[in-house]
Amino acid sequence: MHPFFIFVKCELGKAYDVAAALVEEVEGVSEVYSISGPFELLVKVYIEDGQDIGRYVNEKIHALPNIKDTQTIITFNAFS
Repeated sequence: MHPFFIFVKCELGKAYDVAAALVEEVEGVSEVYSISGPFELLVKVYIEDGQDIGRYVNEKIHALPNIKDTQTIITFNAFS
């Protein structure tokens, strides 16, 4: 499994609705955090190695209502 993160900007007043939809409806979403700054949510996602991240974001995330913008952060290594 490969993790990556997505910053999500929501329509005003819709961050909690979007967070609920992400957790309940989107396979692969591990965690959703409310955050401060230019985006309202930070989403942690796990997908199968070799799966197309761009297609996943386009078909699974952008398809949800009340999302205005996203920024995807691709990960390389996890250190512990």
